[in-house]
Amino acid sequence: MPSLTDLLAEAGNRARDAAEVLVGSAQNLAESLTGRPLRLGVTGLSGAGKSVFVTALVQHLTTVAESGLTARNPLPVFRVRAEGRLSRGFLVPQPHDAVPRFAYEEHLAALTGPGGKIENRRWPESTRRVSELRLVLEFERVSGLRKGPSTLAIDIVDYPGEWLLDLPLLEKSFAQWSRETLEAAATPARAALAADWLQCVAAIDPNGTFDEDAARRAADLFKAYLSACRHEPISASALPPGRFLMPGDHEGSPLLTFSPLPVEDEVIAPESFAGMMARRYEAYKAHIVRPFFRDHFARLDRQIVLVDTLSALNAGPAALRDLETALVEVLHAFRTGRNTILSSLLRPRVDRILFAATKADHLNHISHDRLEAVLRFLTVRAISRAEGLGASVDVIALAAVRATKEVKVAAKSGIFGASTELPAVVGIPMKGERLDAEVFDGIAEAAIFPGELPADPAALFSGPPPMEIPDSDYRFLRFRPPIPQRDAAGQLLPLPHIRLDRALQFLLGDRLR
Repeated sequence: MPSLTDLLAEAGNRARDAAEVLVGSAQNLAESLTGRPLRLGVTGLSGAGKSVFVTALVQHLTTVAESGLTARNPLPVFRVRAEGRLSRGFLVPQPHDAVPRFAYEEHLAALTGPGGKIENRRWPESTRRVSELRLVLEFERVSGLRKGPSTLAIDIVDYPGEWLLDLPLLEKSFAQWSRETLEAAATPARAALAADWLQCVAAIDPNGTFDEDAARRAADLFKAYLSACRHEPISASALPPGRFLMPGDHEGSPLLTFSPLPVEDEVIAPESFAGMMARRYEAYKAHIVRPFFRDHFARLDRQIVLVDTLSALNAGPAALRDLETALVEVLHAFRTGRNTILSSLLRPRVDRILFAATKADHLNHISHDRLEAVLRFLTVRAISRAEGLGASVDVIALAAVRATKEVKVAAKSGIFGASTELPAVVGIPMKGERLDAEVFDGIAEAAIFPGELPADPAALFSGPPPMEIPDSDYRFLRFRPPIPQRDAAGQLLPLPHIRLDRALQFLLGDRLR
């Protein structure tokens, strides 16, 4: 059982949270009187394409009136654009001065070539902190009591998905978190990567005297283990605490200098080694996790969760199972449910959640439905919970920026070498990408047949990773951004995409009618 001190500390934390919610409620009420902005959360685990998605979204919605776009609509499924009711989109200063601004201009320059040099184009840096951007849309409203010219302010909140996985820690004690983390480290997929760290903590007496050097060594080895799990061939997803991999300003602080320990009981002596680790674990929750939930996450209205499903597919069944666990944890963190008039003023809840399998351009379109099916299979437990609470949930395969084109390539098959055509994609593979014996230089274009996903997603959860199977059915490469295109006047055209318009319609369409 928790000690009286722990119970009093938890009560204090809850009271502090309640006070912050009241302040936020008053702020929401004030905003509602002048037209409350829609707060759109964009998240996903490292490498899922959060910065690319936000950049593409803003570029498309701020160039709706540019020359060259009237003849061809790049967002045909986004109804307000398809119906000609979206007249203008523009950026304005964000309302929260203490939150970093999303670096839209820098990210767009990276995608299209810094300094106009298209040969230097690259994907933007990964999201490593919370950032915001306010986008205002001017449009013609055709339904409701306020027909005619109208505006919608959208506050885009970009944050690392790793931080979202920290929210379940608020309901876990140090002992419970330690047990779960140590059990995960002992699984066959992770045991070798965890060996040095597990050897270190095994030599620590949890009931002994605290030693700072031993704590720092255990924390460093724990971070190294988490980092190794994130990369291939493991490609694990459920790796809290999130700030251990993205420390930011807390690098080296006691808040990030703790490690799970093999503790037997929930009651831990405060002066022991385990007691200090538990104290730092609780401080991490109090000073990092709670403020993130209170100041950012709890105020979201809509959410898109970007998922790098292809990397998990490359890594095999263990990575897919771990991704499934992470996605369930992600959706458990959301306060889902339909917004009523009162709740939208006082404490908004996420009422639309979109799960998006990114990098759909790495596959031919004939496999997009199967990619969606894989992601739906991974999220079925989480989706049933959200839909039961009244939230609308959808799953799509998209590419916010399309890096490839589709072609047919000739191939021989059968014992007589009959010629056939395979659906392939053409693009410029990233430097160092490998396919069989070929290593790509990042300059030459290549036609790649990525293979076909199985019709039954359940088949992906058994057997070795595809790269270990002779003549495997699929293997996905990373490609460089596409060469940017300009209109006759020299204006940069929106970057090509796959189903970005469908994502926008689901997330924003009902507010633009």
